[in-house]
Amino acid sequence: MLLFLGKRFLQLLPVLWGVATLVFFLLHFIPGDPVDIMLGEAALPVNKMNLRNKLHLNESIPKQYLLYLQSITAGDLGESLLSQKKVSSLIAERYSNTLQLAFLAVLLAIFIAIPLGVISAIYKKTFIDYSISLITLGGISIPGFWLGTLLILFFSVKLGWLPVSEKESWQSYLLPTITLGISLAAILTRITRNNLLEILNQDYIVTARSKGLKENIIYFKHALKNALIPVITIVALQLGALLAGTVVTETIFDWPGIGELLYRGIQSRDYPLVQGCVLVIAITYVLANTIADIAYTLANPKLNLE
Repeated sequence: MLLFLGKRFLQLLPVLWGVATLVFFLLHFIPGDPVDIMLGEAALPVNKMNLRNKLHLNESIPKQYLLYLQSITAGDLGESLLSQKKVSSLIAERYSNTLQLAFLAVLLAIFIAIPLGVISAIYKKTFIDYSISLITLGGISIPGFWLGTLLILFFSVKLGWLPVSEKESWQSYLLPTITLGISLAAILTRITRNNLLEILNQDYIVTARSKGLKENIIYFKHALKNALIPVITIVALQLGALLAGTVVTETIFDWPGIGELLYRGIQSRDYPLVQGCVLVIAITYVLANTIADIAYTLANPKLNLE
């Protein structure tokens, strides 16, 4: 276990370096001057010059890149160009909100996907199976920004049942959770169905049937347990997609999370803020995959982490 975690830590370093490098250069090649955004185009040239000197924006791109690598190596994500606050503190204020949203979306997806996947497998090639397949196809195909906007128009604007935006009460979680969770639920439904159908053809399932075991016991005690093992990996892999998807969802619902913070940083060309948010998302993605590998091994002891 320790050897596995050590290898994963070593793998994390080049991933973070690659992410930091890619984001750094992409941001600096995007048109727009953060100084003009902060001070306005009508600001005096001397004020712009002083601000550029303070933020090291007058340095060459390679020099800025080296300064950036030095700061993140020391564990310092820098200060936001716009708010002049520590990037780490800004992320810490919002990170838990994003994790809450992602966690609830995963729970919603599992709650929907497992029953639908089992029903679809049991009634294979029937009207029920085809109907569920059509629903999951729609769930995968619908863009998150369109679904989120549609939910707001129907449940908030037309019916007035739920708040439009921000984190006000438990009701504020419903629409963004549905927006994030529907696509994942559709994916997990298809995976659960296909895995269950594959396992139902295994020899030990045939043997269980020959012994006269009831179908409910075969489905839920023997087949489903093994069918859900690959779902663990998919959930962890999709966690990264959920964190990336929160950029759109949190912007639509004005949710105070890291996705909305990242969007605001991109709009204002706030280099340290964007770089810090992307690094945190990358670290979360790698950690989620590591936890998935460990959970996968615990669920299937035949596998070896090493």
